[in-house]
Amino acid sequence: MGFIVPFVDPKTHYHNLKSEIDSAIVGCFRNGDLICRQQLRDFEEHLAAFVGVKHAVGLNSGYHALEFSLRAAGIGPGDEVITVAHTFVATVSAIVNCGAKPILIEVGEDFNMDPEWVEAAITTRTKALIPVHLNGRMCSMDCIMEIARRHGLAVIEDSCQSLGSHYKKRKSGSIGLTGCWSFYPFKILGGFGDGGAITTNDPNVARIVALLRYNGEDRQTGEYHCHGQTALLDNVQAAVLDVKLRHVSRWVEHRREIARLYHSGLEGIRGMRLPPFDGDGHFDVFQNYVITTAERDRLREHLRVEGIETLISWPKPMWEHQGLRLVNPHLAHTERICREVLSLPMSAETTTEQVEIVVASIRRFFSLYSITSESHKLRAAVLS
Repeated sequence: MGFIVPFVDPKTHYHNLKSEIDSAIVGCFRNGDLICRQQLRDFEEHLAAFVGVKHAVGLNSGYHALEFSLRAAGIGPGDEVITVAHTFVATVSAIVNCGAKPILIEVGEDFNMDPEWVEAAITTRTKALIPVHLNGRMCSMDCIMEIARRHGLAVIEDSCQSLGSHYKKRKSGSIGLTGCWSFYPFKILGGFGDGGAITTNDPNVARIVALLRYNGEDRQTGEYHCHGQTALLDNVQAAVLDVKLRHVSRWVEHRREIARLYHSGLEGIRGMRLPPFDGDGHFDVFQNYVITTAERDRLREHLRVEGIETLISWPKPMWEHQGLRLVNPHLAHTERICREVLSLPMSAETTTEQVEIVVASIRRFFSLYSITSESHKLRAAVLS
Protein backbone atom coordinates (compact mmCIF):
# COMPACT_ATOMS: atom_id res chain seq x y z
CA MET A 1 0.00 0.00 0.00
CA GLY A 2 1.01 3.62 -0.44
CA PHE A 3 1.66 5.61 2.73
CA ILE A 4 0.47 9.16 3.33
CA VAL A 5 3.43 9.46 5.70
CA PRO A 6 6.35 7.35 4.43
CA PHE A 7 9.20 6.40 6.72
CA VAL A 8 11.62 7.99 4.22
CA ASP A 9 11.05 9.57 0.80
CA PRO A 10 13.96 8.79 -1.57
CA LYS A 11 12.18 10.15 -4.67
CA THR A 12 11.66 13.60 -3.15
CA HIS A 13 15.17 13.48 -1.71
CA TYR A 14 16.63 13.00 -5.20
CA HIS A 15 14.35 15.62 -6.75
CA ASN A 16 15.49 18.24 -4.21
CA LEU A 17 19.16 17.74 -5.19
CA LYS A 18 18.68 16.64 -8.80
CA SER A 19 20.78 19.26 -10.56
CA GLU A 20 23.75 18.87 -8.18
CA ILE A 21 23.64 15.08 -8.19
CA ASP A 22 23.16 14.75 -11.95
CA SER A 23 26.08 17.10 -12.55
CA ALA A 24 28.35 15.06 -10.26
CA ILE A 25 27.41 11.75 -11.88
CA VAL A 26 27.69 13.03 -15.46
CA GLY A 27 31.06 14.56 -14.60
CA CYS A 28 32.37 11.14 -13.57
CA PHE A 29 31.07 9.47 -16.73
CA ARG A 30 32.25 12.25 -19.03
CA ASN A 31 35.78 12.06 -17.66
CA GLY A 32 35.86 8.28 -17.27
CA ASP A 33 36.40 8.66 -13.52
CA LEU A 34 35.11 5.36 -12.17
CA ILE A 35 37.63 3.80 -9.78
CA CYS A 36 39.83 5.53 -7.18
CA ARG A 37 39.92 8.93 -8.88
CA GLN A 38 39.84 12.53 -7.68
CA GLN A 39 36.19 12.49 -6.62
CA LEU A 40 36.95 9.76 -4.08
CA ARG A 41 39.96 11.64 -2.75
CA ASP A 42 37.91 14.84 -2.48
CA PHE A 43 35.14 13.10 -0.57
CA GLU A 44 37.62 11.47 1.82
CA GLU A 45 39.23 14.85 2.51
CA HIS A 46 35.88 16.55 3.10
CA LEU A 47 34.56 13.73 5.31
CA ALA A 48 37.69 13.82 7.47
CA ALA A 49 37.31 17.58 7.88
CA PHE A 50 33.61 17.26 8.76
CA VAL A 51 34.32 14.64 11.44
CA GLY A 52 37.39 16.50 12.70
CA VAL A 53 40.13 13.94 12.00
CA LYS A 54 43.19 13.72 9.76
CA HIS A 55 42.22 10.76 7.55
CA ALA A 56 39.19 9.12 5.93
CA VAL A 57 39.20 6.01 3.74
CA GLY A 58 36.20 5.25 1.52
CA LEU A 59 34.85 1.69 1.52
CA ASN A 60 31.93 -0.13 0.01
CA SER A 61 30.00 -0.72 3.26
CA GLY A 62 29.79 0.03 6.94
CA TYR A 63 30.48 -3.65 7.55
CA HIS A 64 33.89 -3.41 5.88
CA ALA A 65 34.66 -0.29 7.91
CA LEU A 66 34.13 -2.36 11.07
CA GLU A 67 36.03 -5.45 9.91
CA PHE A 68 39.00 -3.52 8.53
CA SER A 69 39.18 -1.39 11.69
CA LEU A 70 39.40 -4.53 13.79
CA ARG A 71 42.06 -6.02 11.53
CA ALA A 72 44.05 -2.77 11.65
CA ALA A 73 43.85 -2.94 15.46
CA GLY A 74 45.37 -6.45 15.32
CA ILE A 75 42.23 -8.28 16.40
CA GLY A 76 42.17 -11.98 15.52
CA PRO A 77 41.57 -15.55 16.73
CA GLY A 78 41.52 -15.95 20.51
CA ASP A 79 40.65 -12.30 21.14
CA GLU A 80 37.42 -11.02 22.66
CA VAL A 81 35.65 -7.85 21.56
CA ILE A 82 32.93 -6.30 23.70
CA THR A 83 29.94 -4.69 22.00
CA VAL A 84 26.23 -4.27 22.59
CA ALA A 85 23.56 -6.81 21.66
CA HIS A 86 21.10 -4.14 20.47
CA THR A 87 22.72 -3.31 17.13
CA PHE A 88 22.65 -4.28 13.48
CA VAL A 89 24.18 -7.72 12.91
CA ALA A 90 27.12 -6.30 10.92
CA THR A 91 28.71 -5.03 14.14
CA VAL A 92 28.93 -8.57 15.48
CA SER A 93 29.63 -10.25 12.12
CA ALA A 94 32.76 -8.12 11.73
CA ILE A 95 34.08 -9.51 15.02
CA VAL A 96 33.23 -13.10 14.10
CA ASN A 97 34.76 -12.82 10.63
CA CYS A 98 38.05 -11.64 12.16
CA GLY A 99 38.14 -14.89 14.12
CA ALA A 100 37.47 -13.13 17.43
CA LYS A 101 34.71 -13.77 19.97
CA PRO A 102 31.93 -11.18 20.41
CA ILE A 103 30.97 -10.47 24.03
CA LEU A 104 27.46 -9.00 23.98
CA ILE A 105 26.44 -6.64 26.75
CA GLU A 106 23.43 -4.59 27.78
CA VAL A 107 22.47 -1.09 26.74
CA GLY A 108 21.15 1.76 28.86
CA GLU A 109 17.85 3.60 28.60
CA ASP A 110 19.18 5.59 25.61
CA PHE A 111 19.85 2.30 23.70
CA ASN A 112 23.63 2.85 23.92
CA MET A 113 26.47 0.95 25.60
CA ASP A 114 26.25 0.93 29.39
CA PRO A 115 29.78 1.54 30.79
CA GLU A 116 29.02 -0.48 33.94
CA TRP A 117 28.44 -3.57 31.81
CA VAL A 118 31.73 -2.97 29.97
CA GLU A 119 33.83 -3.15 33.10
CA ALA A 120 32.16 -6.37 34.22
CA ALA A 121 32.70 -8.07 30.83
CA ILE A 122 36.46 -7.49 30.53
CA THR A 123 38.74 -10.54 30.74
CA THR A 124 42.39 -11.19 29.99
CA ARG A 125 41.36 -11.98 26.40
CA THR A 126 39.53 -8.69 25.81
CA LYS A 127 41.32 -6.62 23.18
CA ALA A 128 38.76 -4.09 21.91
CA LEU A 129 35.44 -2.34 22.51
CA ILE A 130 32.89 -1.37 19.86
CA PRO A 131 30.50 1.25 21.26
CA VAL A 132 27.54 1.72 18.89
CA HIS A 133 26.20 5.27 18.62
CA LEU A 134 22.62 4.26 17.91
CA ASN A 135 19.79 6.33 16.42
CA GLY A 136 21.94 9.46 16.16
CA ARG A 137 23.03 9.65 19.81
CA MET A 138 26.60 9.10 20.95
CA CYS A 139 27.61 6.81 23.78
CA SER A 140 29.11 8.23 26.98
CA MET A 141 32.57 8.19 25.47
CA ASP A 142 34.49 9.73 28.36
CA CYS A 143 33.64 6.75 30.59
CA ILE A 144 34.23 4.24 27.80
CA MET A 145 37.60 5.74 26.82
CA GLU A 146 38.73 5.79 30.44
CA ILE A 147 37.90 2.09 30.82
CA ALA A 148 39.73 1.34 27.56
CA ARG A 149 42.77 3.31 28.68
CA ARG A 150 43.02 1.48 32.00
CA HIS A 151 42.78 -1.92 30.33
CA GLY A 152 44.78 -1.17 27.18
CA LEU A 153 41.87 -1.77 24.79
CA ALA A 154 41.32 -0.46 21.27
CA VAL A 155 38.06 1.45 20.75
CA ILE A 156 36.31 1.17 17.41
CA GLU A 157 33.36 3.55 17.14
CA ASP A 158 30.38 2.19 15.23
CA SER A 159 29.24 5.61 14.04
CA CYS A 160 27.03 4.36 11.21
CA GLN A 161 23.92 6.07 12.61
CA SER A 162 25.45 9.19 14.09
CA LEU A 163 27.03 11.50 11.50
CA GLY A 164 27.15 15.02 12.93
CA SER A 165 26.39 14.08 16.54
CA HIS A 166 28.53 15.43 19.39
CA TYR A 167 29.44 14.30 22.87
CA LYS A 168 30.99 16.98 25.05
CA LYS A 169 31.87 18.93 21.87
CA ARG A 170 33.67 15.99 20.23
CA LYS A 171 32.12 14.55 17.11
CA SER A 172 31.18 10.95 16.51
CA GLY A 173 33.96 9.04 14.78
CA SER A 174 36.75 11.28 16.10
CA ILE A 175 37.43 9.76 19.52
CA GLY A 176 38.34 6.09 19.12
CA LEU A 177 41.03 4.46 16.99
CA THR A 178 38.55 4.67 14.12
CA GLY A 179 35.03 5.80 13.39
CA CYS A 180 33.07 3.45 11.13
CA TRP A 181 30.51 4.84 8.70
CA SER A 182 27.72 3.45 6.56
CA PHE A 183 26.31 5.34 3.57
CA TYR A 184 23.38 3.01 3.06
CA PRO A 185 20.76 5.02 1.12
CA PHE A 186 18.56 5.84 4.12
CA LYS A 187 21.29 7.07 6.44
CA ILE A 188 21.63 10.81 7.15
CA LEU A 189 24.32 10.73 4.46
CA GLY A 190 23.32 8.04 2.00
CA GLY A 191 24.41 7.05 -1.49
CA PHE A 192 22.51 5.45 -4.35
CA GLY A 193 23.65 2.02 -3.21
CA ASP A 194 25.82 0.84 -0.38
CA GLY A 195 28.97 2.57 0.81
CA GLY A 196 31.06 3.20 3.88
CA ALA A 197 34.25 4.71 5.29
CA ILE A 198 36.54 4.85 8.28
CA THR A 199 37.83 8.02 9.89
CA THR A 200 40.98 8.10 12.01
CA ASN A 201 43.86 10.22 13.25
CA ASP A 202 46.28 7.30 12.89
CA PRO A 203 48.10 7.34 9.52
CA ASN A 204 49.14 3.71 9.88
CA VAL A 205 45.54 2.59 10.38
CA ALA A 206 44.46 4.63 7.36
CA ARG A 207 47.14 2.98 5.24
CA ILE A 208 46.25 -0.56 6.39
CA VAL A 209 42.56 0.03 5.59
CA ALA A 210 43.44 1.54 2.21
CA LEU A 211 45.44 -1.61 1.39
CA LEU A 212 42.75 -3.98 2.64
CA ARG A 213 40.06 -2.31 0.51
CA TYR A 214 41.93 -2.94 -2.77
CA ASN A 215 43.20 -6.53 -2.50
CA GLY A 216 46.26 -5.47 -0.52
CA GLU A 217 47.64 -3.31 -3.34
CA ASP A 218 49.32 0.05 -2.96
CA ARG A 219 47.72 1.87 -5.90
CA GLN A 220 50.67 4.23 -6.25
CA THR A 221 53.40 1.59 -6.52
CA GLY A 222 51.51 -1.54 -7.61
CA GLU A 223 53.08 -3.49 -4.76
CA TYR A 224 50.86 -6.01 -2.88
CA HIS A 225 51.42 -5.84 0.87
CA CYS A 226 48.79 -8.28 2.14
CA HIS A 227 45.82 -10.41 1.16
CA GLY A 228 43.02 -7.88 1.13
CA GLN A 229 39.50 -7.71 -0.24
CA THR A 230 37.57 -5.87 -2.94
CA ALA A 231 35.86 -3.19 -0.86
CA LEU A 232 36.53 0.18 -2.49
CA LEU A 233 33.97 2.99 -2.48
CA ASP A 234 33.06 3.51 -6.14
CA ASN A 235 33.98 6.86 -7.59
CA VAL A 236 30.43 7.72 -8.70
CA GLN A 237 29.09 7.01 -5.20
CA ALA A 238 31.87 9.16 -3.74
CA ALA A 239 30.92 12.02 -6.06
CA VAL A 240 27.26 11.78 -5.00
CA LEU A 241 28.18 11.58 -1.31
CA ASP A 242 30.44 14.61 -1.66
CA VAL A 243 27.49 16.60 -2.99
CA LYS A 244 25.25 15.45 -0.16
CA LEU A 245 27.87 16.06 2.54
CA ARG A 246 27.51 19.80 1.89
CA HIS A 247 23.87 19.56 3.04
CA VAL A 248 24.28 17.35 6.12
CA SER A 249 24.39 20.17 8.69
CA ARG A 250 21.12 21.56 7.35
CA TRP A 251 19.53 18.09 7.36
CA VAL A 252 20.64 17.55 10.96
CA GLU A 253 18.93 20.76 12.06
CA HIS A 254 15.79 19.68 10.21
CA ARG A 255 15.81 16.29 11.94
CA ARG A 256 16.27 17.95 15.30
CA GLU A 257 13.29 20.21 14.61
CA ILE A 258 11.16 17.20 13.59
CA ALA A 259 12.25 15.49 16.83
CA ARG A 260 11.22 18.58 18.83
CA LEU A 261 7.79 18.45 17.21
CA TYR A 262 7.42 14.76 18.05
CA HIS A 263 8.52 15.46 21.62
CA SER A 264 6.05 18.28 22.17
CA GLY A 265 3.22 16.43 20.43
CA LEU A 266 3.69 13.07 22.19
CA GLU A 267 4.76 14.18 25.64
CA GLY A 268 2.63 12.93 28.51
CA ILE A 269 1.12 9.85 26.83
CA ARG A 270 0.87 7.09 29.40
CA GLY A 271 2.29 3.75 28.34
CA MET A 272 4.85 5.20 25.93
CA ARG A 273 8.42 6.44 26.44
CA LEU A 274 10.07 9.02 24.22
CA PRO A 275 13.78 8.99 23.26
CA PRO A 276 16.27 11.26 25.02
CA PHE A 277 17.02 14.67 23.55
CA ASP A 278 20.50 16.14 24.17
CA GLY A 279 21.48 16.62 27.85
CA ASP A 280 24.68 15.58 29.68
CA GLY A 281 26.90 16.85 26.89
CA HIS A 282 24.98 15.19 24.04
CA PHE A 283 24.01 16.74 20.72
CA ASP A 284 21.67 14.26 19.03
CA VAL A 285 21.03 14.07 15.27
CA PHE A 286 18.07 11.63 15.20
CA GLN A 287 18.97 9.13 12.53
CA ASN A 288 15.86 7.50 13.98
CA TYR A 289 13.16 8.78 16.32
CA VAL A 290 12.47 5.73 18.50
CA ILE A 291 9.60 5.36 20.93
CA THR A 292 8.99 2.37 23.21
CA THR A 293 5.69 0.89 24.30
CA ALA A 294 4.43 -2.49 25.44
CA GLU A 295 1.65 -1.99 22.86
CA ARG A 296 4.17 -1.72 20.02
CA ASP A 297 2.69 -4.29 17.65
CA ARG A 298 -0.88 -3.04 18.00
CA LEU A 299 0.25 0.55 17.65
CA ARG A 300 2.24 -0.27 14.53
CA GLU A 301 -0.76 -1.96 12.91
CA HIS A 302 -2.95 1.02 13.83
CA LEU A 303 -0.46 3.38 12.18
CA ARG A 304 -0.20 1.16 9.09
CA VAL A 305 -3.98 1.19 8.64
CA GLU A 306 -3.92 4.97 8.91
CA GLY A 307 -1.24 5.21 6.21
CA ILE A 308 1.83 5.79 8.38
CA GLU A 309 4.98 3.75 7.72
CA THR A 310 7.19 2.74 10.66
CA LEU A 311 10.28 0.60 11.25
CA ILE A 312 11.32 -1.88 13.94
CA SER A 313 15.02 -2.23 14.75
CA TRP A 314 15.16 -5.16 15.59
CA PRO A 315 12.11 -7.39 16.25
CA LYS A 316 14.00 -10.15 18.06
CA PRO A 317 17.36 -10.42 19.82
CA MET A 318 20.29 -11.26 17.59
CA TRP A 319 21.08 -14.50 19.39
CA GLU A 320 17.65 -15.92 18.54
CA HIS A 321 18.71 -16.17 14.90
CA GLN A 322 20.02 -19.73 14.97
CA GLY A 323 22.16 -19.32 11.86
CA LEU A 324 24.38 -16.79 13.67
CA ARG A 325 25.35 -19.39 16.29
CA LEU A 326 25.64 -16.86 19.10
CA VAL A 327 25.54 -17.76 22.77
CA ASN A 328 22.49 -16.41 24.57
CA PRO A 329 23.86 -13.68 26.89
CA HIS A 330 20.52 -13.45 28.80
CA LEU A 331 20.08 -9.69 28.49
CA ALA A 332 16.59 -8.91 29.76
CA HIS A 333 16.63 -5.22 28.85
CA THR A 334 17.68 -5.94 25.25
CA GLU A 335 14.91 -8.54 24.99
CA ARG A 336 12.35 -5.99 26.20
CA ILE A 337 13.63 -3.37 23.78
CA CYS A 338 13.16 -5.76 20.88
CA ARG A 339 9.52 -6.19 21.90
CA GLU A 340 8.85 -2.47 22.37
CA VAL A 341 10.88 -0.24 20.02
CA LEU A 342 9.23 1.56 17.10
CA SER A 343 10.86 4.14 14.81
CA LEU A 344 8.58 6.89 13.53
CA PRO A 345 8.96 8.58 10.11
CA MET A 346 12.14 10.67 10.10
CA SER A 347 14.12 12.03 7.16
CA ALA A 348 15.28 15.24 5.54
CA GLU A 349 11.94 15.25 3.74
CA THR A 350 9.62 14.68 6.72
CA THR A 351 7.31 17.69 7.01
CA THR A 352 5.62 19.46 9.91
CA GLU A 353 2.26 18.40 8.52
CA GLN A 354 3.32 14.76 8.45
CA VAL A 355 4.44 14.94 12.09
CA GLU A 356 1.03 16.35 13.01
CA ILE A 357 -0.64 13.38 11.26
CA VAL A 358 1.58 10.89 13.13
CA VAL A 359 1.07 12.56 16.49
CA ALA A 360 -2.72 12.72 16.06
CA SER A 361 -2.83 9.04 15.06
CA ILE A 362 -0.74 7.92 18.05
CA ARG A 363 -2.87 9.97 20.44
CA ARG A 364 -6.01 8.40 18.97
CA PHE A 365 -4.56 4.95 19.53
CA PHE A 366 -3.66 5.52 23.17
CA SER A 367 -6.98 7.24 23.86
CA LEU A 368 -8.88 4.25 22.46
CA TYR A 369 -6.54 1.83 24.22
CA SER A 370 -7.09 3.59 27.54
CA ILE A 371 -10.89 3.43 27.13
CA THR A 372 -10.74 -0.24 26.15
CA SER A 373 -8.43 -1.05 29.05
CA GLU A 374 -10.68 0.66 31.58
CA SER A 375 -13.71 -1.13 30.12
CA HIS A 376 -11.99 -4.50 30.55
CA LYS A 377 -11.08 -3.66 34.15
CA LEU A 378 -14.67 -2.65 34.92
CA ARG A 379 -16.05 -5.84 33.37
CA ALA A 380 -13.58 -7.97 35.35
CA ALA A 381 -14.61 -6.20 38.57
CA VAL A 382 -18.31 -6.80 37.89
CA LEU A 383 -17.76 -10.48 37.08
CA SER A 384 -15.74 -10.99 40.24
